[in-house]
Amino acid sequence: MVRCLFVAAMAITLLANSAICQEKQVLELRTYTLVDAEAEKTLDAYLQHALLPALAKQGLGPCGVFDQAEEGLDGAIQVMLLIPGPNVEDVTAAAARLAADSDYQQAAHEYLGTPHDQPIFTRVQSELLLSFDCWPKVVVPKQKQTEQPRLFELRVYESPTERMGDRKVEMFNSGEVPIFLASNIRPVFMGQALIGDKLPNLTYMTVHDTADERKEAWKKFSSHPDWKALKSVEKYQGSVSKIHKSDWRPKDYSQL
Repeated sequence: MVRCLFVAAMAITLLANSAICQEKQVLELRTYTLVDAEAEKTLDAYLQHALLPALAKQGLGPCGVFDQAEEGLDGAIQVMLLIPGPNVEDVTAAAARLAADSDYQQAAHEYLGTPHDQPIFTRVQSELLLSFDCWPKVVVPKQKQTEQPRLFELRVYESPTERMGDRKVEMFNSGEVPIFLASNIRPVFMGQALIGDKLPNLTYMTVHDTADERKEAWKKFSSHPDWKALKSVEKYQGSVSKIHKSDWRPKDYSQL
């Protein structure tokens, strides 16, 4: 009975995804490495009151803003920003449109006027992703509706070659995500990197109530018979060469 329900759920999921596969999003994942805690306050004020409202005017979003759940390497403070859009043009042209937005320019005045000898960040890294057929749009977590505590996990899967990177994406599209859902692993976004510093790679984020709930979900996934069958497919062998994992908490003003 459980098996039948799972197959039915997978069929519904695939049918739903096939209807909207032409509506895939392009995602910018931006990471600010800040100089200190005071700099984070400055960045928060800019993102909350200037950038996010301006991006919403452009039709971009829902945007996620995240704090590290644990202290970074060497005590570094990082803030991550997710900007989804309908296509490459809208996402990459956002900065030029901000330059012509008088409301944004006024709201961002303090941030944009940061003195060159008192920067608030050491560097900003950015990755541009194309969402998967099987998960074409960013999904707002159900916990957001009631502002429940939530833990986000970000995973980056590097591949040894471009072909193997494509095959890992194919693996997700061909059945990995329904196994996620059956195991209570809830994706927020999934995308293959078009531009970034770890090419070829894919990046995805999942959301959980607690670390313990996440642990149980991944345990269930690892032992799922459909996952065992899928990962044994020969063409998918060796498609991932390195995995990066990190945990994040949403900012109060995050839209996710």
